Amino acid sequence: MNHMLKRVPEAQIKFFFLIYVLFAVTTFCFAPLLAIAEGVVTLLLLAYYLITKRRRQQKVTRFIAALNHNITSASKDTMLNSPFPMVIFRPESGEVIWSNDRFLSVSGEREHIFDTHITAAVPDFSANWLIEGQTQCPKDYTILGRRYNVFGHLVNVGKEGKEQFIATTYWLDVTDLTNLRDKYYATRPVVSIITIDNYEELIRNATDNKRSKVRSGIEREISQWVSPSNGLLCRYDRDRYLFIFEEQYLATYRQSKFTLLEAVQKVTGPHGISGTLSIGIGIGTGSTFLEMFQFATLALEMALSRGGDQVVIKSPENFEFYGGRSKETERRTKVKSRVMANALDKLISTSSQVIVMGHRYADLDTVGAAAGICAIARAKEKPVFVLHEGSQAPAFALAQRLSALPEYENVFISVSEALLKIDHRSLLVVVDTNRPDQVLSPDLLAACRKLVVIDHHRRAVDYISNATLNYHEPYASSASELTTELLQYIIEPSGLMRGEAEALLAGMVLDTKNFTLRTGGRTFEAAAFLRRCGGDTSEVKKMFQNNLSDTISKFEIIKNAKLPHKGIAVATIDRPVTRVIAAQAADELLNVAGIEASFVLFPEKGGVILSGRSVSNVNVQAILEVLGGGGNGAAAGAQVSGATVETVYARLMDAIENYFSGLEDSRTAEIPN
Repeated sequence: MNHMLKRVPEAQIKFFFLIYVLFAVTTFCFAPLLAIAEGVVTLLLLAYYLITKRRRQQKVTRFIAALNHNITSASKDTMLNSPFPMVIFRPESGEVIWSNDRFLSVSGEREHIFDTHITAAVPDFSANWLIEGQTQCPKDYTILGRRYNVFGHLVNVGKEGKEQFIATTYWLDVTDLTNLRDKYYATRPVVSIITIDNYEELIRNATDNKRSKVRSGIEREISQWVSPSNGLLCRYDRDRYLFIFEEQYLATYRQSKFTLLEAVQKVTGPHGISGTLSIGIGIGTGSTFLEMFQFATLALEMALSRGGDQVVIKSPENFEFYGGRSKETERRTKVKSRVMANALDKLISTSSQVIVMGHRYADLDTVGAAAGICAIARAKEKPVFVLHEGSQAPAFALAQRLSALPEYENVFISVSEALLKIDHRSLLVVVDTNRPDQVLSPDLLAACRKLVVIDHHRRAVDYISNATLNYHEPYASSASELTTELLQYIIEPSGLMRGEAEALLAGMVLDTKNFTLRTGGRTFEAAAFLRRCGGDTSEVKKMFQNNLSDTISKFEIIKNAKLPHKGIAVATIDRPVTRVIAAQAADELLNVAGIEASFVLFPEKGGVILSGRSVSNVNVQAILEVLGGGGNGAAAGAQVSGATVETVYARLMDAIENYFSGLEDSRTAEIPN
């Protein structure tokens, strides 16, 4: 410290003395006696300056020494008498250097724990957060039943440029605070809505006695399931129940995979139909009862739009899904179709033009549904346009076939042309998808104010939520079927051209695999209507013919198929093929005895394409959803970017194992009392 004080710069004083010397030298040339007098005065001033400087340095040195002594004493006293438990240790090894008496008392150590490891007092303690530069531990530690927040910092005590750190930590007792916080979180209310998916089917044509028996059986299962939570359960509609309970029981329901879904399926109606439930649950920190009820309503809508028989939890951040592994059954009414048809009729009538858009790589179902919308717009004398993406689309041949018709001259346009045509009264109709990231043009989707969605796939989390009209039926076989139902209420059969009827019929044939999968009574009614409109099934059959090279590629894929899981066939190919061929190969694999579901993987444009098909209760959509895909229980697909076939195959195997293990868990799990 003295050495540093001696080197304090005195630039101004030195400058003044230099001026005095220069004056004395200059004066010596003219008046030597005066110059000698100036030199003597300069020497006296220099002596006085040096003496006062020395005294000042001594005073500063004594002050700093006293200050250091006081600080050291205060620091020692603070450490010894700190109101908080303190521990000083080496972060690399955990060796304790010192601790105060308060830490010894809270840790139960009777003697000092010097030269021992800090985990002797706190077994699960880790100092990684200190090494990472944090000053507060991200987790609490429990010592003898008390919970502590830990604060600390590192000090470098190394010498000669060597780093050697010691850590000083302060332990703050937050037991009362955390207990109060945990109690608050545990007792927060959760609002849920329970609905019977197929109530109409269960009680149809049944006597009052049998209806009462079915209803009481379902209510008995619901009451047994909710009883451990001591919550409030009340029925507010014939097939809906409101269930309010505390959040501490939600973890138990999650862990048990909501066994109520399996329990209700044991209740059967007079015609042998098993009951199914869907549950929408709303949760949220700081949310009101009204907000949580709205969350529960959104969650229930999501569950029903994904096929029902599942639980959806909606929080302010995201959705959670449980169940939904069974395949959908037809649960639709013609009332909704009529309402949707009337609403679509009014929207088209009040629009300046209609633009139809599907998903990327449009298939026959997309183009077929678009042709149906074109027929409606033509009947309403409104200009109509359909977005196309060129020859790379699987349904390019069908689009070319429609383009040859006089009524379809200049109907198929590009995305850029559509963006130039739209105005504030344009109506955009999205068919065969409900996800904004899968449409042909997200820019066009964002630009149009009036929007209609017609889709049959299970709803994804990131669905198109701002639609003016959303005709979403996951129980339908195809978008072409839904469009055909709308056609019957809006136009006369004569208003549908033969080529349009065949396009719609082709879309239904594609998604039903020649009317063998996902078909219901409504499917055949729609097909019969198209047949009456002139649709020729032989012409539809020709649309599915392949050339010889594509046929060879399809059987090459089938040749590479393996059976990694019972009833599951997976085929991989290391070269690009068309998506149509991959889908056909997946369909062909289902013709093999014992195969319940099939998957085909192939590389394309820096990623991997997956195509999944099922003919049993295996829900391929639930499996491929994990890989970012979508679809429905019988047919689904996914596209994984920036990956190889090998890595995607491994992820697919994990998804399949998790799917079947989840099914097994849902059958065996029970909610503990």
